[in-house]
Amino acid sequence: MPASPSTARAINDRLALGLLQQEGPLTAGQLKKLTGLSRPTVADLVERLTDSGLVTVVGEAGETRRGPNAKLYGIVADRAHLAALDVRTEGVAVLVSDLVGEVLAEAALPIAGENGTGPAVEQAVALVERVLKEAGADRLHTVGIGAPGLIDPASGDLRDSSGLPEWHRQLVAALQERLPSARVRVENETNLAALAEQREGAARDHDTFVLLWLGHGTGAAVVLDGTLRRGASGGTGEIGFLPVPGTTALPKATDCDGGFHSLAGGAAIARLAEEHGVRGDTPGPEPRAAGLVREAVRVVREARAGGTAVSGGTAATSVTTAAGASSVARGTAEPCATATGPAETVIPGTTATSAAGPGAATGPAEALTAGTTASAADRFLDALADRLAVGVASVAAVLDPGCVVLGGEIGLAGGEDLAARVAARVRRMSPLPTEVRPGLLGGAAVLRGALLTARDRAQDEVFAPPER
Repeated sequence: MPASPSTARAINDRLALGLLQQEGPLTAGQLKKLTGLSRPTVADLVERLTDSGLVTVVGEAGETRRGPNAKLYGIVADRAHLAALDVRTEGVAVLVSDLVGEVLAEAALPIAGENGTGPAVEQAVALVERVLKEAGADRLHTVGIGAPGLIDPASGDLRDSSGLPEWHRQLVAALQERLPSARVRVENETNLAALAEQREGAARDHDTFVLLWLGHGTGAAVVLDGTLRRGASGGTGEIGFLPVPGTTALPKATDCDGGFHSLAGGAAIARLAEEHGVRGDTPGPEPRAAGLVREAVRVVREARAGGTAVSGGTAATSVTTAAGASSVARGTAEPCATATGPAETVIPGTTATSAAGPGAATGPAEALTAGTTASAADRFLDALADRLAVGVASVAAVLDPGCVVLGGEIGLAGGEDLAARVAARVRRMSPLPTEVRPGLLGGAAVLRGALLTARDRAQDEVFAPPER
């Protein structure tokens, strides 16, 4: 059954608006070519969108002949303003953009939860209001929030998750009260990171993949056939609770100590680096583990460039721990805190060499760089790859995604060096072909994903045909 004239117009209008969002300003001739519509139909839709205030002339194309087709049409960007928030345990980052996603202002603020829930919420809301003012906007159409924890799939609310600051849950209501005209939406931070990596990062060519988040905490986001999967209770991807071999206990419903988080959380990775003699400073708010991984990668690359032989991740390390080694990280700023394990704890990726102390094993080819030797850095990256491969192989066995992206600050810091080591181990552990890629957006993926989500929702509403 053919579409009615009004339905056809709505479809054509949305197609043109989508192209203007994706490609930027276009001439009527370019819209005709990209849409496949006739010249009169394109002329009608351009006039219609201009009259409705959605599109305007933003310039002229560099054509030799001036005329109607030389006009460049673009979306009216200030038709609506959007905000994106990345809410972490220790603070919040905020940006404000126009309708097409051009960032107009942004800021970040550490928030000390020990000062009380009320003051913490007020600090976060005041930051949003300040950034909105700096952007030159007077109100927000849509606010997208990325936060750790479980999101109720029915209500869209942040559930009460053990270990998360109470101000997280109260922030949404406070923003809605102070910004009554705004549509406020909250989503799990790892899900937003996956959305950003799929649209603008490492997974642009994949409709099915899993993002393994590696930051202060751990998490996973599952995208199957182009759709983000949240699960019956919103808990898809809570990989920190995955029971793994080598820990002293099983994780509990309220604490993922003993789960995969004990291997791959930021504090656990930092501890592993220290045991292997990797040293380095981490500027800014990123996890210390990210700086240590970045330093190890740098040292190994420089060693290779200078002709020093390193393993390059082709061989897995031992999974035994010598007496006296404390292999499980002590504490973390994220909800799933880990505890110090006894000397006999067996953790994948911890070796007798690492237990002997920082930089215990040395060789003639080792060049000391900022206190970290090439062999120490190489052994650390191998040990870390052992740990991460446990999670990746588990994901592959259940979901067979074909591609796993190592996201977050630590995934970005490890780059291709760490991803290749993990991939080599997964090939030996799993019969399922699984590509392992480093994320391209790092910790910024959450804020970017929140903005993309807010933009999509705002455009769905603003671009909708008027009700008759």
